[in-house]
Amino acid sequence: MNSINRRSVLLAGLGAAGVGALAACSNSASTPALVNPSGSQVARAEKKRAGTGREHKTTLTAAPAMLDLGGNIRAKTWAFDGRTPGKELRLSAGDTLAAELSNQLPGKATTSIHWHGITLRNDMDGVPTATQTPVRAGSTFTYRFIADTPGTYFFHPHVGVQLDRGLYAPLIVEDPREPLAYDDEWVVVLDDWVDGVTGTPDEVFAELRQGMGGMDMGDGSGSGMKGHYMHNMGNMDGDTASPSPSASPGGMSSRFMFMGAESELLGGDAGDVKYPYHLINGRVPADPDVYTGKPSRKVRLRIINAGSDTAYRVALGGHQLTITHTDGYPVQHQQVDALLISMGERYDVLVTLADGVFPLVAAAEGKNASGLALVRTGSGTAPSASVRPKELDGLIMTASQLRAADDVRLKSAKADVTHEIKLTGGMMHYNWAINGKPFDMTAPDANPILIEEGQRVRLDFVNDTTMWHPMHLHGHTYQLGDSGPRKDTAIVLPKKKLSVFFDADNPGQWMLHCHNAYHGEAGMMTNIAYRS
Repeated sequence: MNSINRRSVLLAGLGAAGVGALAACSNSASTPALVNPSGSQVARAEKKRAGTGREHKTTLTAAPAMLDLGGNIRAKTWAFDGRTPGKELRLSAGDTLAAELSNQLPGKATTSIHWHGITLRNDMDGVPTATQTPVRAGSTFTYRFIADTPGTYFFHPHVGVQLDRGLYAPLIVEDPREPLAYDDEWVVVLDDWVDGVTGTPDEVFAELRQGMGGMDMGDGSGSGMKGHYMHNMGNMDGDTASPSPSASPGGMSSRFMFMGAESELLGGDAGDVKYPYHLINGRVPADPDVYTGKPSRKVRLRIINAGSDTAYRVALGGHQLTITHTDGYPVQHQQVDALLISMGERYDVLVTLADGVFPLVAAAEGKNASGLALVRTGSGTAPSASVRPKELDGLIMTASQLRAADDVRLKSAKADVTHEIKLTGGMMHYNWAINGKPFDMTAPDANPILIEEGQRVRLDFVNDTTMWHPMHLHGHTYQLGDSGPRKDTAIVLPKKKLSVFFDADNPGQWMLHCHNAYHGEAGMMTNIAYRS
Protein backbone atom coordinates (compact mmCIF):
# COMPACT_ATOMS: atom_id res chain seq x y z
CA MET A 1 0.00 0.00 0.00
CA ASN A 2 1.33 3.37 -1.00
CA SER A 3 0.65 5.66 1.94
CA ILE A 4 1.92 8.84 3.54
CA ASN A 5 2.39 10.05 7.06
CA ARG A 6 1.50 13.38 8.60
CA ARG A 7 4.68 15.02 7.30
CA SER A 8 3.96 14.15 3.70
CA VAL A 9 2.56 16.47 1.07
CA LEU A 10 -0.51 15.64 -0.95
CA LEU A 11 0.71 15.48 -4.53
CA ALA A 12 -2.49 15.52 -6.52
CA GLY A 13 -6.09 15.18 -6.40
CA LEU A 14 -6.47 14.87 -3.04
CA GLY A 15 -39.48 26.37 -14.68
CA ALA A 16 -38.04 24.37 -17.40
CA ALA A 17 -39.41 26.36 -20.35
CA GLY A 18 -38.00 29.49 -18.84
CA VAL A 19 -34.60 27.85 -18.84
CA GLY A 20 -34.62 27.52 -22.59
CA ALA A 21 -35.39 31.18 -22.97
CA LEU A 22 -32.59 32.10 -20.60
CA ALA A 23 -30.10 29.95 -22.47
CA ALA A 24 -31.19 31.07 -25.93
CA CYS A 25 -31.45 34.81 -25.40
CA SER A 26 -27.93 35.22 -24.03
CA ASN A 27 -26.24 33.60 -27.01
CA SER A 28 -24.69 36.13 -29.34
CA ALA A 29 -23.59 35.74 -32.94
CA SER A 30 -20.02 35.16 -31.76
CA THR A 31 -21.02 32.37 -29.38
CA PRO A 32 -21.47 28.87 -30.82
CA ALA A 33 -24.90 27.34 -30.45
CA LEU A 34 -25.04 25.44 -27.17
CA VAL A 35 -27.23 22.58 -26.01
CA ASN A 36 -30.35 23.95 -24.37
CA PRO A 37 -30.65 22.67 -20.75
CA SER A 38 -34.23 21.55 -21.48
CA GLY A 39 -33.74 20.73 -25.15
CA SER A 40 -34.11 17.57 -27.21
CA GLN A 41 -30.55 16.32 -26.65
CA VAL A 42 -31.06 16.45 -22.89
CA ALA A 43 -34.41 14.66 -23.19
CA ARG A 44 -32.83 11.97 -25.37
CA ALA A 45 -30.05 11.35 -22.86
CA GLU A 46 -32.60 11.09 -20.04
CA LYS A 47 -34.54 8.40 -21.94
CA LYS A 48 -31.39 6.27 -22.02
CA ARG A 49 -31.19 6.13 -18.22
CA ALA A 50 -32.30 2.83 -16.78
CA GLY A 51 -35.31 3.52 -14.59
CA THR A 52 -37.25 1.28 -12.21
CA GLY A 53 -40.54 3.08 -12.69
CA ARG A 54 -40.71 3.80 -8.97
CA GLU A 55 -41.12 7.42 -7.87
CA HIS A 56 -39.94 8.87 -4.57
CA LYS A 57 -41.89 12.03 -3.71
CA THR A 58 -40.83 14.55 -1.10
CA THR A 59 -41.27 18.22 -0.22
CA LEU A 60 -38.35 20.34 0.94
CA THR A 61 -39.21 23.63 2.63
CA ALA A 62 -36.40 26.18 2.80
CA ALA A 63 -37.21 28.55 5.65
CA PRO A 64 -35.71 30.40 8.62
CA ALA A 65 -34.96 28.16 11.59
CA MET A 66 -33.57 28.38 15.11
CA LEU A 67 -31.33 25.36 15.51
CA ASP A 68 -30.07 23.65 18.63
CA LEU A 69 -26.43 22.74 17.91
CA GLY A 70 -25.99 21.18 21.34
CA GLY A 71 -24.18 22.49 24.40
CA ASN A 72 -26.78 25.25 24.85
CA ILE A 73 -25.73 26.77 21.52
CA ARG A 74 -28.53 28.03 19.33
CA ALA A 75 -28.14 29.43 15.84
CA LYS A 76 -30.57 31.45 13.75
CA THR A 77 -30.16 30.24 10.20
CA TRP A 78 -31.95 28.89 7.12
CA ALA A 79 -32.62 25.18 6.85
CA PHE A 80 -34.70 22.53 5.10
CA ASP A 81 -37.71 21.68 7.27
CA GLY A 82 -36.20 23.16 10.42
CA ARG A 83 -33.18 20.89 10.84
CA THR A 84 -29.50 20.63 9.90
CA PRO A 85 -28.49 18.43 8.27
CA GLY A 86 -31.82 18.14 6.53
CA LYS A 87 -33.67 14.84 6.51
CA GLU A 88 -31.77 12.20 4.56
CA LEU A 89 -33.24 11.22 1.19
CA ARG A 90 -32.69 7.57 0.29
CA LEU A 91 -33.76 5.75 -2.86
CA SER A 92 -32.64 2.87 -5.03
CA ALA A 93 -30.65 3.28 -8.23
CA GLY A 94 -33.03 3.88 -11.12
CA ASP A 95 -35.76 5.41 -9.00
CA THR A 96 -37.19 8.77 -9.97
CA LEU A 97 -36.89 11.53 -7.40
CA ALA A 98 -39.70 14.09 -7.41
CA ALA A 99 -38.71 16.77 -4.90
CA GLU A 100 -40.81 19.89 -4.55
CA LEU A 101 -38.81 22.84 -3.23
CA SER A 102 -40.91 25.38 -1.34
CA ASN A 103 -39.07 28.67 -0.88
CA GLN A 104 -40.21 30.25 2.38
CA LEU A 105 -37.04 32.29 2.88
CA PRO A 106 -37.36 35.87 4.15
CA GLY A 107 -37.47 39.01 2.05
CA LYS A 108 -36.97 38.40 -1.63
CA ALA A 109 -34.33 35.68 -1.26
CA THR A 110 -34.28 33.29 -4.20
CA THR A 111 -32.89 29.78 -3.89
CA SER A 112 -32.48 26.45 -5.69
CA ILE A 113 -31.29 22.88 -5.09
CA HIS A 114 -28.17 21.42 -6.67
CA TRP A 115 -27.98 17.62 -6.47
CA HIS A 116 -24.26 17.38 -5.83
CA GLY A 117 -22.50 14.54 -7.66
CA ILE A 118 -25.59 13.13 -9.39
CA THR A 119 -25.40 12.59 -13.15
CA LEU A 120 -28.88 13.89 -13.86
CA ARG A 121 -30.67 15.74 -16.65
CA ASN A 122 -29.32 19.26 -17.14
CA ASP A 123 -32.47 21.25 -16.44
CA MET A 124 -32.73 19.67 -12.97
CA ASP A 125 -29.17 20.62 -11.92
CA GLY A 126 -30.33 23.63 -9.90
CA VAL A 127 -28.00 26.41 -11.12
CA PRO A 128 -29.76 29.73 -11.69
CA THR A 129 -29.50 31.18 -14.25
CA ALA A 130 -27.63 28.57 -16.23
CA THR A 131 -30.12 25.69 -15.97
CA GLN A 132 -33.25 27.19 -14.39
CA THR A 133 -34.82 30.41 -13.28
CA PRO A 134 -34.25 31.01 -9.56
CA VAL A 135 -37.05 29.92 -7.26
CA ARG A 136 -38.57 33.12 -5.87
CA ALA A 137 -39.65 33.57 -2.27
CA GLY A 138 -43.16 32.20 -1.82
CA SER A 139 -42.84 29.96 -4.89
CA THR A 140 -42.24 26.27 -5.53
CA PHE A 141 -40.30 24.25 -8.08
CA THR A 142 -40.34 20.48 -8.55
CA TYR A 143 -37.11 18.67 -9.40
CA ARG A 144 -37.78 15.40 -11.18
CA PHE A 145 -35.03 13.09 -12.45
CA ILE A 146 -33.86 9.49 -12.55
CA ALA A 147 -31.02 8.80 -10.10
CA ASP A 148 -29.35 5.91 -11.90
CA THR A 149 -25.90 5.84 -10.24
CA PRO A 150 -25.53 4.36 -6.74
CA GLY A 151 -23.49 6.32 -4.25
CA THR A 152 -23.21 8.86 -1.45
CA TYR A 153 -24.34 12.33 -2.48
CA PHE A 154 -25.87 15.43 -0.93
CA PHE A 155 -27.89 18.45 -1.95
CA HIS A 156 -27.58 22.17 -1.30
CA PRO A 157 -28.48 25.53 -2.87
CA HIS A 158 -26.51 27.04 -5.74
CA VAL A 159 -27.35 30.69 -5.04
CA GLY A 160 -24.76 33.03 -3.54
CA VAL A 161 -23.17 31.62 -0.39
CA GLN A 162 -26.34 29.92 0.87
CA LEU A 163 -24.37 26.67 1.16
CA ASP A 164 -22.77 28.13 4.32
CA ARG A 165 -26.14 28.27 6.04
CA GLY A 166 -28.01 25.14 7.14
CA LEU A 167 -29.47 24.29 3.73
CA TYR A 168 -28.00 20.86 3.02
CA ALA A 169 -28.86 17.18 3.48
CA PRO A 170 -27.59 13.72 2.46
CA LEU A 171 -28.84 11.92 -0.63
CA ILE A 172 -28.11 8.19 -0.64
CA VAL A 173 -28.68 6.15 -3.80
CA GLU A 174 -28.57 2.48 -2.85
CA ASP A 175 -27.21 -0.25 -5.11
CA PRO A 176 -29.83 -3.02 -5.53
CA ARG A 177 -26.91 -5.37 -6.19
CA GLU A 178 -24.75 -4.07 -3.34
CA PRO A 179 -21.43 -5.99 -3.42
CA LEU A 180 -20.25 -4.87 0.03
CA ALA A 181 -21.03 -6.94 3.12
CA TYR A 182 -21.73 -4.95 6.28
CA ASP A 183 -24.13 -4.88 9.22
CA ASP A 184 -25.15 -1.24 9.47
CA GLU A 185 -24.68 2.24 8.02
CA TRP A 186 -23.91 5.60 9.59
CA VAL A 187 -24.14 8.78 7.51
CA VAL A 188 -21.64 11.35 8.81
CA VAL A 189 -22.05 14.96 7.65
CA LEU A 190 -19.27 17.46 8.40
CA ASP A 191 -19.73 21.23 8.40
CA ASP A 192 -17.96 24.45 9.38
CA TRP A 193 -20.47 26.71 11.12
CA VAL A 194 -20.74 30.51 11.35
CA ASP A 195 -24.36 31.42 10.58
CA GLY A 196 -26.30 32.97 13.43
CA VAL A 197 -23.34 32.70 15.81
CA THR A 198 -20.75 35.30 14.82
CA GLY A 199 -22.41 36.56 11.65
CA THR A 200 -23.94 35.45 8.36
CA PRO A 201 -22.28 34.00 5.25
CA ASP A 202 -23.14 37.18 3.35
CA GLU A 203 -21.27 39.23 5.97
CA VAL A 204 -18.34 36.82 5.71
CA PHE A 205 -18.23 37.22 1.94
CA ALA A 206 -18.51 41.00 2.13
CA GLU A 207 -15.45 41.12 4.37
CA LEU A 208 -13.44 38.66 2.27
CA ARG A 209 -14.22 40.63 -0.90
CA GLN A 210 -12.34 43.60 0.54
CA GLY A 211 -9.19 41.52 0.20
CA MET A 212 -5.98 42.01 2.12
CA GLY A 213 -4.61 45.02 0.28
CA GLY A 214 -6.07 47.75 2.45
CA MET A 215 -5.48 46.14 5.83
CA ASP A 216 -3.33 48.08 8.28
CA MET A 217 -1.23 45.59 10.21
CA GLY A 218 0.10 48.18 12.63
CA ASP A 219 3.67 48.33 11.37
CA GLY A 220 3.37 51.85 9.97
CA SER A 221 4.41 50.69 6.53
CA GLY A 222 1.01 51.03 4.92
CA SER A 223 1.89 47.86 3.06
CA GLY A 224 -1.00 46.00 4.55
CA MET A 225 1.04 43.39 6.45
CA LYS A 226 3.71 43.16 9.10
CA GLY A 227 7.18 42.53 7.81
CA HIS A 228 7.43 39.34 9.87
CA TYR A 229 4.99 37.68 7.49
CA MET A 230 6.02 39.22 4.20
CA HIS A 231 8.12 36.22 3.21
CA ASN A 232 4.92 34.20 2.84
CA MET A 233 3.12 36.78 0.75
CA GLY A 234 4.93 38.11 -2.27
CA ASN A 235 2.60 40.56 -3.98
CA MET A 236 -0.44 38.41 -3.13
CA ASP A 237 -1.97 38.97 -6.54
CA GLY A 238 -2.62 35.34 -7.29
CA ASP A 239 0.75 34.11 -8.53
CA THR A 240 2.66 34.39 -5.27
CA ALA A 241 2.27 33.03 -1.77
CA SER A 242 -0.93 33.53 0.21
CA PRO A 243 -0.72 35.60 3.39
CA SER A 244 -0.14 33.93 6.72
CA PRO A 245 -0.34 36.80 9.20
CA SER A 246 -0.72 36.60 12.94
CA ALA A 247 -4.03 35.55 14.44
CA SER A 248 -4.31 38.90 16.16
CA PRO A 249 -2.25 41.45 14.21
CA GLY A 250 -2.23 45.00 15.52
CA GLY A 251 -4.41 47.48 13.76
CA MET A 252 -6.42 45.03 11.67
CA SER A 253 -10.14 44.67 12.16
CA SER A 254 -11.25 41.22 11.02
CA ARG A 255 -14.40 39.46 12.17
CA PHE A 256 -14.25 36.53 9.82
CA MET A 257 -10.94 36.26 7.94
CA PHE A 258 -8.75 33.47 9.29
CA MET A 259 -5.10 34.34 9.74
CA GLY A 260 -2.39 31.70 9.85
CA ALA A 261 -4.28 28.59 8.70
CA GLU A 262 -1.43 26.39 7.47
CA SER A 263 -1.38 22.76 6.32
CA GLU A 264 1.44 20.78 4.80
CA LEU A 265 -1.08 18.32 3.39
CA LEU A 266 -2.80 21.16 1.53
CA GLY A 267 0.43 22.81 0.41
CA GLY A 268 0.24 25.92 2.59
CA ASP A 269 -2.75 28.18 3.25
CA ALA A 270 -5.55 25.95 4.53
CA GLY A 271 -8.51 28.34 4.50
CA ASP A 272 -9.93 31.84 4.61
CA VAL A 273 -12.69 31.83 7.23
CA LYS A 274 -12.79 31.73 11.03
CA TYR A 275 -15.52 29.35 12.15
CA PRO A 276 -16.61 29.30 15.80
CA TYR A 277 -17.77 25.67 15.51
CA HIS A 278 -17.16 22.54 13.47
CA LEU A 279 -20.12 20.17 13.41
CA ILE A 280 -20.68 16.47 12.89
CA ASN A 281 -24.31 15.74 12.09
CA GLY A 282 -25.29 19.18 13.32
CA ARG A 283 -23.73 18.89 16.77
CA VAL A 284 -20.84 20.69 18.46
CA PRO A 285 -18.06 18.68 20.19
CA ALA A 286 -19.33 19.58 23.67
CA ASP A 287 -22.58 17.71 22.96
CA PRO A 288 -21.79 15.25 20.19
CA ASP A 289 -23.87 12.97 18.03
CA VAL A 290 -23.59 9.35 19.22
CA TYR A 291 -23.72 6.19 17.11
CA THR A 292 -24.69 3.16 19.21
CA GLY A 293 -23.69 -0.26 17.97
CA LYS A 294 -22.31 -3.63 19.00
CA PRO A 295 -18.71 -4.89 19.09
CA SER A 296 -17.45 -6.83 16.06
CA ARG A 297 -20.16 -5.42 13.80
CA LYS A 298 -19.02 -4.04 10.46
CA VAL A 299 -20.36 -0.55 9.76
CA ARG A 300 -20.33 1.48 6.56
CA LEU A 301 -19.63 5.14 7.19
CA ARG A 302 -20.79 7.49 4.45
CA ILE A 303 -18.78 10.67 5.12
CA ILE A 304 -19.87 13.94 3.47
CA ASN A 305 -18.05 17.27 3.76
CA ALA A 306 -20.82 19.87 3.46
CA GLY A 307 -18.51 22.65 4.66
CA SER A 308 -17.68 25.83 2.78
CA ASP A 309 -14.04 26.59 3.61
CA THR A 310 -12.61 23.66 5.59
CA ALA A 311 -10.97 20.36 4.71
CA TYR A 312 -11.20 17.76 7.47
CA ARG A 313 -8.80 15.05 8.54
CA VAL A 314 -11.08 12.26 9.80
CA ALA A 315 -10.22 9.34 12.07
CA LEU A 316 -11.99 6.97 14.44
CA GLY A 317 -9.94 6.46 17.58
CA GLY A 318 -8.80 2.88 18.11
CA HIS A 319 -9.79 1.77 14.60
CA GLN A 320 -8.58 1.61 11.04
CA LEU A 321 -10.77 2.58 8.11
CA THR A 322 -11.08 0.71 4.81
CA ILE A 323 -11.82 3.12 1.97
CA THR A 324 -14.30 1.56 -0.48
CA HIS A 325 -15.72 4.54 -2.43
CA THR A 326 -15.03 8.16 -3.13
CA ASP A 327 -17.64 10.52 -4.58
CA GLY A 328 -20.01 7.59 -5.05
CA TYR A 329 -17.67 5.41 -7.13
CA PRO A 330 -15.90 2.25 -5.91
CA VAL A 331 -12.14 2.09 -5.54
CA GLN A 332 -9.75 -0.75 -4.85
CA HIS A 333 -9.99 -1.12 -1.08
CA GLN A 334 -7.31 0.59 0.99
CA GLN A 335 -6.86 0.46 4.75
CA VAL A 336 -5.88 3.74 6.40
CA ASP A 337 -5.72 5.43 9.78
CA ALA A 338 -7.29 8.68 8.58
CA LEU A 339 -8.54 10.39 5.44
CA LEU A 340 -8.52 13.98 4.20
CA ILE A 341 -11.85 15.14 2.79
CA SER A 342 -12.33 18.52 1.12
CA MET A 343 -15.52 20.49 0.67
CA GLY A 344 -17.88 18.63 -1.65
CA GLU A 345 -16.06 15.28 -1.42
CA ARG A 346 -17.58 12.10 -0.04
CA TYR A 347 -15.83 8.95 1.16
CA ASP A 348 -17.35 5.59 2.08
CA VAL A 349 -15.37 3.48 4.53
CA LEU A 350 -15.87 0.18 6.34
CA VAL A 351 -14.90 -0.27 9.98
CA THR A 352 -15.20 -3.22 12.34
CA LEU A 353 -16.20 -1.85 15.73
CA ALA A 354 -14.27 -2.58 18.90
CA ASP A 355 -15.75 -2.69 22.42
CA GLY A 356 -16.02 0.61 24.28
CA VAL A 357 -16.51 4.32 23.55
CA PHE A 358 -14.51 5.87 20.71
CA PRO A 359 -14.15 9.38 19.25
CA LEU A 360 -14.83 10.07 15.59
CA VAL A 361 -12.85 13.27 15.08
CA ALA A 362 -12.94 15.61 12.09
CA ALA A 363 -9.90 17.83 12.58
CA ALA A 364 -10.26 21.12 10.70
CA GLU A 365 -7.09 20.92 8.63
CA GLY A 366 -4.73 23.78 9.50
CA LYS A 367 -7.24 25.53 11.76
CA ASN A 368 -6.47 24.02 15.18
CA ALA A 369 -10.10 23.03 15.77
CA SER A 370 -12.24 19.95 15.26
CA GLY A 371 -15.64 18.34 15.17
CA LEU A 372 -16.50 15.31 17.28
CA ALA A 373 -18.98 12.43 17.31
CA LEU A 374 -18.92 9.27 19.43
CA VAL A 375 -19.19 5.57 18.70
CA ARG A 376 -20.48 3.61 21.70
CA THR A 377 -20.49 -0.19 21.66
CA GLY A 378 -20.02 -0.85 25.39
CA SER A 379 -19.31 0.70 28.74
CA GLY A 380 -16.76 3.44 29.21
CA THR A 381 -16.28 7.14 29.74
CA ALA A 382 -16.72 9.48 26.80
CA PRO A 383 -13.50 11.27 25.77
CA SER A 384 -13.15 15.02 26.14
CA ALA A 385 -14.35 17.38 23.43
CA SER A 386 -10.73 18.19 22.55
CA VAL A 387 -9.59 14.59 22.13
CA ARG A 388 -7.10 13.96 19.32
CA PRO A 389 -6.72 10.26 18.51
CA LYS A 390 -3.28 9.12 17.35
CA GLU A 391 -4.80 7.85 14.11
CA LEU A 392 -5.03 11.46 12.87
CA ASP A 393 -1.24 11.47 12.67
CA GLY A 394 -1.00 8.03 11.11
CA LEU A 395 -1.27 6.77 7.54
CA ILE A 396 -3.39 8.80 5.13
CA MET A 397 -4.23 7.50 1.68
CA THR A 398 -4.83 10.39 -0.69
CA ALA A 399 -7.02 10.44 -3.78
CA SER A 400 -3.99 10.40 -6.05
CA GLN A 401 -2.94 7.07 -4.54
CA LEU A 402 -6.32 5.39 -4.88
CA ARG A 403 -7.21 3.34 -7.93
CA ALA A 404 -10.62 3.01 -9.51
CA ALA A 405 -12.29 -0.38 -9.18
CA ASP A 406 -11.98 -2.38 -12.39
CA ASP A 407 -15.67 -2.14 -13.30
CA VAL A 408 -15.78 1.69 -13.21
CA ARG A 409 -12.39 2.51 -14.70
CA LEU A 410 -12.65 4.39 -17.99
CA LYS A 411 -11.74 2.43 -21.08
CA SER A 412 -8.39 3.48 -22.47
CA ALA A 413 -8.89 6.10 -25.17
CA LYS A 414 -7.08 9.09 -26.59
CA ALA A 415 -8.51 12.44 -25.56
CA ASP A 416 -10.45 14.13 -28.37
CA VAL A 417 -10.08 17.56 -26.79
CA THR A 418 -7.91 19.03 -24.03
CA HIS A 419 -8.77 22.17 -22.09
CA GLU A 420 -6.43 23.95 -19.73
CA ILE A 421 -8.31 25.13 -16.66
CA LYS A 422 -6.04 27.71 -15.07
CA LEU A 423 -6.96 28.61 -11.51
CA THR A 424 -6.12 32.25 -10.85
CA GLY A 425 -6.50 34.96 -8.23
CA GLY A 426 -5.38 35.60 -4.69
CA MET A 427 -6.10 37.09 -1.28
CA MET A 428 -4.89 40.61 -2.03
CA HIS A 429 -7.95 41.46 -4.13
CA TYR A 430 -9.94 38.27 -3.48
CA ASN A 431 -10.24 37.92 -7.24
CA TRP A 432 -10.54 34.15 -7.65
CA ALA A 433 -11.23 33.14 -11.27
CA ILE A 434 -10.70 30.53 -13.98
CA ASN A 435 -8.39 31.45 -16.85
CA GLY A 436 -8.24 34.96 -15.42
CA LYS A 437 -11.96 35.60 -15.98
CA PRO A 438 -14.34 35.75 -13.00
CA PHE A 439 -17.58 33.99 -13.82
CA ASP A 440 -20.66 36.15 -14.33
CA MET A 441 -23.83 34.27 -13.36
CA THR A 442 -25.96 36.82 -15.22
CA ALA A 443 -24.33 35.65 -18.47
CA PRO A 444 -23.49 31.98 -17.82
CA ASP A 445 -22.77 31.12 -21.46
CA ALA A 446 -20.61 34.15 -22.25
CA ASN A 447 -17.24 32.32 -22.22
CA PRO A 448 -17.99 28.60 -22.30
CA ILE A 449 -15.49 25.75 -22.31
CA LEU A 450 -16.78 23.92 -25.39
CA ILE A 451 -17.11 20.15 -25.74
CA GLU A 452 -19.13 17.84 -27.96
CA GLU A 453 -21.21 14.79 -27.15
CA GLY A 454 -19.24 11.57 -27.55
CA GLN A 455 -15.83 13.11 -26.92
CA ARG A 456 -13.24 11.90 -24.44
CA VAL A 457 -12.38 15.15 -22.67
CA ARG A 458 -9.17 15.96 -20.84
CA LEU A 459 -9.08 18.82 -18.34
CA ASP A 460 -5.69 20.06 -17.17
CA PHE A 461 -6.16 21.91 -13.90
CA VAL A 462 -3.23 24.29 -13.50
CA ASN A 463 -3.26 25.96 -10.11
CA ASP A 464 -1.58 29.33 -10.58
CA THR A 465 -2.51 30.38 -7.05
CA THR A 466 -0.91 29.62 -3.72
CA MET A 467 -4.02 28.08 -2.20
CA TRP A 468 -5.60 24.68 -2.74
CA HIS A 469 -8.93 24.40 -4.56
CA PRO A 470 -11.46 21.52 -4.55
CA MET A 471 -12.67 21.52 -8.16
CA HIS A 472 -16.19 20.19 -8.70
CA LEU A 473 -17.73 19.27 -12.07
CA HIS A 474 -21.50 19.05 -12.38
CA GLY A 475 -23.29 16.27 -14.26
CA HIS A 476 -20.24 14.02 -14.75
CA THR A 477 -17.49 12.16 -12.97
CA TYR A 478 -13.93 12.40 -14.13
CA GLN A 479 -11.05 10.01 -13.62
CA LEU A 480 -7.78 11.13 -12.08
CA GLY A 481 -5.12 10.19 -14.60
CA ASP A 482 -5.15 6.84 -16.40
CA SER A 483 -6.29 4.64 -13.52
CA GLY A 484 -7.09 6.86 -10.56
CA PRO A 485 -10.47 7.10 -8.83
CA ARG A 486 -13.64 8.36 -10.47
CA LYS A 487 -14.61 11.62 -8.79
CA ASP A 488 -16.63 14.79 -9.25
CA THR A 489 -14.59 16.84 -6.75
CA ALA A 490 -10.80 16.75 -6.41
CA ILE A 491 -8.15 18.78 -4.62
CA VAL A 492 -5.77 20.77 -6.82
CA LEU A 493 -2.78 21.83 -4.78
CA PRO A 494 -1.09 25.23 -5.07
CA LYS A 495 1.32 25.57 -7.98
CA LYS A 496 0.45 22.04 -9.15
CA LYS A 497 -1.21 20.47 -12.18
CA LEU A 498 -3.87 17.77 -12.13
CA SER A 499 -5.10 16.04 -15.31
CA VAL A 500 -8.53 14.38 -15.34
CA PHE A 501 -10.57 12.62 -18.03
CA PHE A 502 -14.29 12.14 -18.64
CA ASP A 503 -16.63 11.00 -21.39
CA ALA A 504 -19.01 13.68 -22.69
CA ASP A 505 -22.17 11.61 -22.36
CA ASN A 506 -24.56 13.98 -20.55
CA PRO A 507 -25.42 16.93 -22.81
CA GLY A 508 -26.13 20.35 -21.40
CA GLN A 509 -24.39 23.26 -19.72
CA TRP A 510 -22.53 22.27 -16.59
CA MET A 511 -20.74 24.31 -13.97
CA LEU A 512 -17.11 23.61 -13.11
CA HIS A 513 -16.08 25.48 -9.99
CA CYS A 514 -14.12 25.61 -6.78
CA HIS A 515 -16.24 24.16 -3.97
CA ASN A 516 -14.89 26.67 -1.51
CA ALA A 517 -18.21 28.55 -1.40
CA TYR A 518 -16.46 31.92 -1.20
CA HIS A 519 -13.98 31.25 -4.01
CA GLY A 520 -16.78 30.04 -6.27
CA GLU A 521 -18.95 33.06 -5.51
CA ALA A 522 -16.00 35.40 -6.13
CA GLY A 523 -15.70 33.98 -9.67
CA MET A 524 -13.72 30.69 -9.71
CA MET A 525 -16.33 29.03 -11.89
CA THR A 526 -16.90 28.33 -15.57
CA ASN A 527 -19.41 26.67 -17.88
CA ILE A 528 -18.53 23.35 -19.52
CA ALA A 529 -20.99 23.55 -22.40
CA TYR A 530 -21.91 21.07 -25.13
CA ARG A 531 -22.19 22.34 -28.69
CA SER A 532 -25.65 21.73 -30.08
